[in-house]
Amino acid sequence: MNNDVYILDDRAILYINGSDAKDFLQNLISNDINKVTGNSSCFASLFTPQGKFLYEFMVIKHKSGYFIDCEKSQSEEIFKQLNLYKIRSKVEILNLSNEFVVACFGYEKYLSIEGSKDILGFTFKYREDPIFLDPRNKLLGARLIINLEKLYLSLKKLSLKDSKINNYHIKSYKLGIVPKNFNKLKNKLFGIECNYEELNGIDFKKGCYVGQENTARIKLKNKLSKRLFPIEIIDGKLNENDAIFANDTEIGKVLINDDYPFALIKFLDKNFDKDKIFRCKNGSIKVLIPDWLEIPS
Repeated sequence: MNNDVYILDDRAILYINGSDAKDFLQNLISNDINKVTGNSSCFASLFTPQGKFLYEFMVIKHKSGYFIDCEKSQSEEIFKQLNLYKIRSKVEILNLSNEFVVACFGYEKYLSIEGSKDILGFTFKYREDPIFLDPRNKLLGARLIINLEKLYLSLKKLSLKDSKINNYHIKSYKLGIVPKNFNKLKNKLFGIECNYEELNGIDFKKGCYVGQENTARIKLKNKLSKRLFPIEIIDGKLNENDAIFANDTEIGKVLINDDYPFALIKFLDKNFDKDKIFRCKNGSIKVLIPDWLEIPS
């Protein structure tokens, strides 16, 4: 069994509390807050009113409120955005990133812990701290949200050994799930184009939320023609916003060009072939289709 643990120091923890906290989140996020209980956590996003991607995060029940597990580079923006929507709601929004940390470990190790269940998003307490199976994909393992002062004692009791965070990022990338650099996606694509339906991040049965109208329209009218995919650099180098070509036809655009590159691809275009190599301005790439995502051949 793999006992590696990744301390995700690129993640931040916000806390939303108050008598209106549940309704406040329900009116904003892409998922149904009613799914979030002491035994269940969810993956969700915040979109623009037009349905464009802004932020993604995990939502975990904690005491009388909710933890928001988000990318640290976006945490201040999320904090400000939530406060903009707050208006007269009886809600307190705190940034607890200096107190709490996120640790991630493997699926098999998670199943070996007493109290775990093989259910996406399943949540239970380990010495008063929430552990939950990643609601997007079980192969991403489980997450522990814990006070920094208790972290290493708990990791020792769980027989977990610290591993490099890059190993977690590589695992996520190979699964086809963006591990970092979410700011490079902001306002550049619709939330549904991020594959959030397949990653259990959008609930089409809940009521209104910010960006719901366009998100539902794209889904119901079968207008989804572009998706976010990981890409492999075959040669050369990538630049952010580089166009991707099949012969002389543009079939996509590079959105994340760093260590774990992703591109928005017109997967229904007749010129797109998942087995082909495509060219960019200064290099060539291959589009990688995740196993959990079915697209027309």
